[in-house]
Amino acid sequence: MKPSVAVIGTVFMDCKGFARHLYNPYGRNLGSIRFVHGGVGRNVAQNLSLLNLEVVFVSTIDESAMGEEVARRLRQAQVNLDYLGVGRSHGMGLWLALLDQKGDLAGSISQMPDLTLLQRLVTDKGPEIMERVTHVVLEIDLNAEIARKVIDLSRQHKKPVYGIPGNLDVILKHRDLLSQTECFICNEVEAGRLIGKEITGSEIDEVLQVLKNFVKSEGLSSMVITLGPRGSVYVDSRTGEQGYQPAFETRVIDSSGAGDAFFSGTVMGLIRRLPLREAVVLGSKVASWTIQVEENTCLDIRDRLIRDENLLARLRETITAPRIAL
Repeated sequence: MKPSVAVIGTVFMDCKGFARHLYNPYGRNLGSIRFVHGGVGRNVAQNLSLLNLEVVFVSTIDESAMGEEVARRLRQAQVNLDYLGVGRSHGMGLWLALLDQKGDLAGSISQMPDLTLLQRLVTDKGPEIMERVTHVVLEIDLNAEIARKVIDLSRQHKKPVYGIPGNLDVILKHRDLLSQTECFICNEVEAGRLIGKEITGSEIDEVLQVLKNFVKSEGLSSMVITLGPRGSVYVDSRTGEQGYQPAFETRVIDSSGAGDAFFSGTVMGLIRRLPLREAVVLGSKVASWTIQVEENTCLDIRDRLIRDENLLARLRETITAPRIAL
């Protein structure tokens, strides 16, 4: 069976404001405002499809022109939408984001979608979805019922799960879910809340040691912590791999999609059977490409990958039956 992945997560419509000059949180800021397709699940689904994996997206959208446009863009990226539910309202979330003059996130407010329809989809169609794919990506903070159901189904069907956090509401109360994932990836702020220790700005060696201790104490298979422009640290308890991956120097336009991009590239590498130390290189590449554009995803990821001869050569060694010739 060719590698394929079910991505279970949310769709958001993002309203982004880009400051033209030095951002002043207490004053009026001139700049530009754009509506951008977003949501952790949507971003990851599109990224993985653009990275040459077969993707089945399990989510919901609104019965509206914006919802139709989200679906159209995903189909253009060759994402399978057989399990995309359509609700009359609140099928999608909303995210208001302010970006400073450097392209970094200065503030945001999220409105979560109604997860009732998605929960029904997972309950009714979950076994059928599992039969169609080889791997599962789960936005793990949807709600406890969805997370538990997906984890249980994945275990029954022997499909590895890659976890990405949302707002941490679920995972902080149900930490045992982490040990059921093949790999869990989060940023340093999220990791600090999970671990119960502030690590933002700490020395790389210290963060890596904290991660090693956490992976061991929680019984995790593998975990990665992203450190923003400093890069990432990773630990794989099964192979003994551990280390630090620097970020690639990049001109930042909009950093808000970087985490989803890093996750997508890393998971693509793991699904293609790269060791974790190499998968995080791919994750770092995809993140660097994504923060150079104003969208939440980089639409020419595939072209950039093809131009990166060293990375492409390594991937070719692991690909047995790619959907699209690389």
